[in-house]
Amino acid sequence: MHTPLCGHAIGDPSEYAQQAIKLGFAEIGFSDHAPLVSHEDPTITMSVQQLPDYHKMCEEVRRNYKSQLGIKIGIEADYIPGYEEKTRAILNGYPYDYVIGSVHYIRHWGFDNPEERQEWETRDVNAVYRLYFQLLRQSAQSGMYNIMAHVDLVKKFGHRSSIDLSDEVRKTAEVFRNQGVAIEINTSGLRKPVQEIYPSLWNLKIYREAGVALTFGSDAHRPEEVGKDFEKAVALASEAGYKEYVLFKNREIERAVKI
Repeated sequence: MHTPLCGHAIGDPSEYAQQAIKLGFAEIGFSDHAPLVSHEDPTITMSVQQLPDYHKMCEEVRRNYKSQLGIKIGIEADYIPGYEEKTRAILNGYPYDYVIGSVHYIRHWGFDNPEERQEWETRDVNAVYRLYFQLLRQSAQSGMYNIMAHVDLVKKFGHRSSIDLSDEVRKTAEVFRNQGVAIEINTSGLRKPVQEIYPSLWNLKIYREAGVALTFGSDAHRPEEVGKDFEKAVALASEAGYKEYVLFKNREIERAVKI
């Protein structure tokens, strides 16, 4: 769940909490976009100067709703090769319940950014997929993250590989397992051009077979998206063979919950 600080979400955090209570949730977590370390873009992430504001608003809503709802404070941070130390410094600046790692850039190209979508027409789609999975593995190997976000985001605009990438996903799943990072079922893909949950079922089966832990996320950028399509996410997890999901606290798995 995001906040207006990232520049592309709307709604006060209290509205997100109210929606969660309406849906009967016991716990939610905020994980807005951490400041970019390679460049600044106020339409994509908060700035370093806004980090204290982010924590203040999350802590305030946690206090205000503590009798009704458990609220975790996390953050989503882009993995950008060569900027690991700058990223680590930002993540170490505050205590988080979990840190989500995401890959949105391939060599400075924001491949999921609608404003850069036309770049796909000049790219070898199969090569893009391979680079994407390579970056996912590097992200996990950095040791900075607890959860890896939308692990087939590269399909967002409907571009599909024409080759079998099962081995790439298996290699990625092995790295995730060895590094102890979880993945998420992210329902926001249903609201994107691809109209499909991240990750696809065949991907999810590979992660389950590798023993990679699972979390759920709606990637909400507006209050009404909180928990959206979670019934489909649970069904997908069960179809892939998952029996439980995990919750984080203080950057460790707090407990597992049966699906």
